[in-house]
Amino acid sequence: MDLSDLHIFRTVVREGGVTRAATALHRVQSNVTTRIRQLEDDLGVALFLREGRRLQTTAAGRLLLDYAERLLQLADEARAAVTTGSPCGELRLGSMESTAAARLPVRLAEFHARYPAVRLELRTGPTGRLLAEVAEGRLDCALIGAPVNDGRLVATPVFDEELVLIAAGGHPAIAAPADVESLTLLTFEAGCAYRQRLEAWLAAGGVVAERIVELSSYHAMIGCAAAGMGIALVPRSLLATTAAPSAVSVHPLAAGEGRTTTLLVSRRDQRSPAVAALRDLLLAENADFPRSTA
Repeated sequence: MDLSDLHIFRTVVREGGVTRAATALHRVQSNVTTRIRQLEDDLGVALFLREGRRLQTTAAGRLLLDYAERLLQLADEARAAVTTGSPCGELRLGSMESTAAARLPVRLAEFHARYPAVRLELRTGPTGRLLAEVAEGRLDCALIGAPVNDGRLVATPVFDEELVLIAAGGHPAIAAPADVESLTLLTFEAGCAYRQRLEAWLAAGGVVAERIVELSSYHAMIGCAAAGMGIALVPRSLLATTAAPSAVSVHPLAAGEGRTTTLLVSRRDQRSPAVAALRDLLLAENADFPRSTA
């Protein structure tokens, strides 16, 4: 078993099959199949359950994937440390969708220009899922919107955000939960930090949502709010990047209740030059933030 075997194995898992993995690896399909079978023979266990053309990872395969992720990351770190010292290899970045849309485009373009040897992979998702993927080593770092209570992780504040309520255009002013006309919440899936903030704000006012509609994008969320379907809690910085203010009514939360901080989280035991470079770039425009928090 060598790093090349682990790289092929990880790619097959990520791509969901040999055919797509072969394309991603620029190899012929038979070569990928042979390498996987050789790895299984070497380890003496089956890594996949084969059902026709579908591959399902076995318990042994899932265990090996965890080690493969860590070993390949360490190999990238070692390569960067003993060569130029400049970030290189793969950087798997997770982000809340709002942060990816409103905060990252210019910054990631700058990062790519500075560090062209880094292969950047961006995945979006809710805070809960992103935290789990960083802790499990499936992401190198992530931008999340909730406090971190995992000793394996280190968090650095990078952005201040103001969260505002949006509703249909013409909705009367919302100063308290009782002012909300429609108690349908437009949110992402469970685990979204902003969804939790919205539910907590309503609960503090003794109001319980009548219905929760889970949506997969802010475009859908804003459109549904504009149509009068319900209310949503979104970062004001996101609204500035869309035509939303002309289609919805915007309601700040009282007494600073909408202030929140976006954190960059990574594993405490990780020493990745690429993660450090990204952290430095994000902090460069926010000199008042501390370098890190536990």
